[in-house]
Amino acid sequence: MKYLIISDIHGSLPRLERALKFFEREQFDMLLILGDILNYGPRNSIPEGIDAKGIVARLNPLADRIVAVRGNCDAEVDQMLLQFPMMADYVLVVDNGRKLFLTHGHVYNPSSMPPGHYDAVFFGHTHLWQLERSDGTVVCNTGSITFPKGGNEPTVVTYQDGTITVLTLPDDDNPSGTVLAETKVQG
Repeated sequence: MKYLIISDIHGSLPRLERALKFFEREQFDMLLILGDILNYGPRNSIPEGIDAKGIVARLNPLADRIVAVRGNCDAEVDQMLLQFPMMADYVLVVDNGRKLFLTHGHVYNPSSMPPGHYDAVFFGHTHLWQLERSDGTVVCNTGSITFPKGGNEPTVVTYQDGTITVLTLPDDDNPSGTVLAETKVQG
Protein backbone atom coordinates (compact mmCIF):
# COMPACT_ATOMS: atom_id res chain seq x y z
CA MET A 1 0.00 0.00 0.00
CA LYS A 2 0.97 3.62 -0.51
CA TYR A 3 0.53 5.97 2.47
CA LEU A 4 0.67 9.74 2.87
CA ILE A 5 1.42 10.69 6.48
CA ILE A 6 0.71 14.19 7.80
CA SER A 7 0.54 15.84 11.19
CA ASP A 8 -0.36 19.10 12.85
CA ILE A 9 -2.91 20.53 10.41
CA HIS A 10 -4.09 22.86 13.19
CA GLY A 11 -7.20 24.00 11.33
CA SER A 12 -5.50 25.36 8.19
CA LEU A 13 -7.66 24.46 5.21
CA PRO A 14 -5.21 25.84 2.58
CA ARG A 15 -2.40 23.62 3.91
CA LEU A 16 -4.70 20.59 4.05
CA GLU A 17 -5.81 21.32 0.47
CA ARG A 18 -2.18 21.22 -0.68
CA ALA A 19 -1.66 17.87 1.03
CA LEU A 20 -4.90 16.44 -0.37
CA LYS A 21 -4.04 17.60 -3.89
CA PHE A 22 -0.80 15.60 -3.60
CA PHE A 23 -2.70 12.66 -2.06
CA GLU A 24 -5.12 12.54 -4.98
CA ARG A 25 -2.62 13.24 -7.77
CA GLU A 26 -0.16 10.58 -6.56
CA GLN A 27 -2.99 8.10 -5.89
CA PHE A 28 -2.16 7.20 -2.30
CA ASP A 29 -4.20 4.37 -0.82
CA MET A 30 -4.42 5.76 2.72
CA LEU A 31 -4.03 9.05 4.56
CA LEU A 32 -2.47 8.68 8.01
CA ILE A 33 -3.07 11.73 10.23
CA LEU A 34 -0.99 12.06 13.39
CA GLY A 35 -3.20 14.44 15.33
CA ASP A 36 -3.90 18.13 15.88
CA ILE A 37 -6.44 18.22 13.09
CA LEU A 38 -8.97 21.01 13.72
CA ASN A 39 -7.64 23.21 16.54
CA TYR A 40 -4.56 25.39 16.61
CA GLY A 41 -3.89 25.39 20.35
CA PRO A 42 -3.03 28.25 22.71
CA ARG A 43 0.72 28.24 21.97
CA ASN A 44 0.33 28.75 18.22
CA SER A 45 -0.73 31.80 16.26
CA ILE A 46 -3.97 31.70 14.30
CA PRO A 47 -3.17 29.70 11.15
CA GLU A 48 -3.64 30.89 7.61
CA GLY A 49 -7.12 29.98 6.36
CA ILE A 50 -8.41 28.56 9.63
CA ASP A 51 -11.57 26.64 8.77
CA ALA A 52 -12.44 23.67 10.97
CA LYS A 53 -15.77 23.10 9.17
CA GLY A 54 -13.98 23.19 5.81
CA ILE A 55 -11.49 20.58 7.02
CA VAL A 56 -14.34 18.36 8.22
CA ALA A 57 -16.03 18.74 4.82
CA ARG A 58 -12.82 17.72 3.01
CA LEU A 59 -11.81 14.82 5.28
CA ASN A 60 -15.17 13.12 5.94
CA PRO A 61 -15.64 11.95 2.32
CA LEU A 62 -12.23 10.23 2.67
CA ALA A 63 -13.12 8.59 6.01
CA ASP A 64 -12.73 5.04 4.71
CA ARG A 65 -9.16 5.89 3.61
CA ILE A 66 -8.04 7.67 6.82
CA VAL A 67 -6.31 6.32 9.91
CA ALA A 68 -5.85 8.99 12.58
CA VAL A 69 -4.68 9.43 16.15
CA ARG A 70 -5.41 12.07 18.78
CA GLY A 71 -3.10 15.03 19.19
CA ASN A 72 -2.78 17.19 22.29
CA CYS A 73 -5.06 19.84 20.66
CA ASP A 74 -7.77 17.34 19.70
CA ALA A 75 -10.91 16.87 21.81
CA GLU A 76 -14.07 14.79 22.00
CA VAL A 77 -16.03 17.56 20.25
CA ASP A 78 -13.71 17.14 17.23
CA GLN A 79 -14.57 13.44 17.10
CA MET A 80 -18.26 14.36 17.01
CA LEU A 81 -17.64 16.13 13.68
CA LEU A 82 -15.22 13.69 12.06
CA GLN A 83 -16.48 10.43 10.57
CA PHE A 84 -13.32 8.43 11.27
CA PRO A 85 -11.84 7.39 14.63
CA MET A 86 -9.22 9.86 15.90
CA MET A 87 -9.22 9.68 19.70
CA ALA A 88 -6.68 6.89 20.28
CA ASP A 89 -3.20 7.83 21.52
CA TYR A 90 -1.69 5.42 19.01
CA VAL A 91 -2.52 3.06 16.18
CA LEU A 92 -0.56 0.10 14.89
CA VAL A 93 -0.53 -0.40 11.13
CA VAL A 94 0.97 -3.61 9.76
CA ASP A 95 2.07 -3.37 6.14
CA ASN A 96 3.65 -6.42 4.48
CA GLY A 97 4.70 -7.72 7.90
CA ARG A 98 6.26 -4.40 8.96
CA LYS A 99 4.90 -2.92 12.20
CA LEU A 100 4.33 0.84 11.96
CA PHE A 101 3.50 2.63 15.22
CA LEU A 102 1.57 5.89 14.69
CA THR A 103 1.20 8.45 17.46
CA HIS A 104 1.06 12.21 17.89
CA GLY A 105 4.19 12.55 20.01
CA HIS A 106 2.93 14.09 23.23
CA VAL A 107 2.66 10.67 24.92
CA TYR A 108 5.08 8.50 22.93
CA ASN A 109 8.20 10.02 21.34
CA PRO A 110 11.95 9.34 21.12
CA SER A 111 12.35 10.17 24.83
CA SER A 112 9.40 7.94 25.78
CA MET A 113 9.20 5.09 23.28
CA PRO A 114 6.24 2.70 23.32
CA PRO A 115 6.83 -0.74 24.78
CA GLY A 116 7.58 -3.49 22.29
CA HIS A 117 9.44 -3.55 18.98
CA TYR A 118 8.27 -1.68 15.89
CA ASP A 119 9.90 -1.37 12.50
CA ALA A 120 9.03 2.34 12.43
CA VAL A 121 7.58 4.88 14.86
CA PHE A 122 5.87 7.91 13.30
CA PHE A 123 4.94 11.02 15.27
CA GLY A 124 4.53 14.79 14.94
CA HIS A 125 3.85 17.24 17.80
CA THR A 126 7.20 19.11 17.83
CA HIS A 127 6.71 20.43 14.27
CA LEU A 128 10.35 19.49 13.51
CA TRP A 129 10.81 16.75 10.91
CA GLN A 130 13.24 13.98 11.70
CA LEU A 131 14.23 10.67 10.13
CA GLU A 132 16.75 8.45 11.88
CA ARG A 133 17.34 4.92 13.09
CA SER A 134 17.40 4.08 16.80
CA ASP A 135 18.06 0.53 18.04
CA GLY A 136 16.91 -0.95 14.72
CA THR A 137 13.70 1.11 14.61
CA VAL A 138 13.19 3.97 12.17
CA VAL A 139 11.99 7.06 14.04
CA CYS A 140 10.17 9.60 11.87
CA ASN A 141 8.72 12.95 12.86
CA THR A 142 6.55 14.19 10.02
CA GLY A 143 6.98 17.84 11.00
CA SER A 144 3.94 20.04 10.43
CA ILE A 145 2.06 21.09 7.31
CA THR A 146 0.92 24.30 9.03
CA PHE A 147 3.41 25.43 11.69
CA PRO A 148 6.87 24.04 10.84
CA LYS A 149 9.57 25.02 13.31
CA GLY A 150 13.33 25.39 13.14
CA GLY A 151 13.28 27.34 9.89
CA ASN A 152 11.88 24.31 8.05
CA GLU A 153 9.31 24.34 5.28
CA PRO A 154 6.00 22.49 5.81
CA THR A 155 6.58 18.74 5.41
CA VAL A 156 4.78 15.48 4.67
CA VAL A 157 5.96 11.86 4.72
CA THR A 158 5.31 9.03 2.30
CA TYR A 159 5.56 5.32 3.05
CA GLN A 160 5.55 2.64 0.37
CA ASP A 161 7.11 -0.83 0.24
CA GLY A 162 9.21 -0.15 3.32
CA THR A 163 10.59 3.18 2.10
CA ILE A 164 9.99 6.30 4.20
CA THR A 165 10.46 9.66 2.47
CA VAL A 166 10.27 13.12 4.06
CA LEU A 167 9.22 15.80 1.54
CA THR A 168 8.43 19.48 1.53
CA LEU A 169 4.68 20.01 1.25
CA PRO A 170 4.01 20.02 -2.50
CA ASP A 171 2.46 23.10 -4.12
CA ASP A 172 1.75 24.36 -7.64
CA ASP A 173 5.38 25.44 -8.12
CA ASN A 174 6.77 22.13 -6.85
CA PRO A 175 4.00 19.53 -7.32
CA SER A 176 6.15 16.60 -6.15
CA GLY A 177 7.77 18.38 -3.21
CA THR A 178 11.49 18.24 -2.50
CA VAL A 179 12.95 15.10 -0.92
CA LEU A 180 14.61 16.02 2.38
CA ALA A 181 15.46 12.52 3.62
CA GLU A 182 14.72 8.90 2.80
CA THR A 183 15.39 5.52 4.38
CA LYS A 184 14.32 1.91 4.08
CA VAL A 185 12.67 0.08 6.97
CA GLN A 186 14.39 -3.20 7.75
CA GLY A 187 12.29 -6.25 8.39
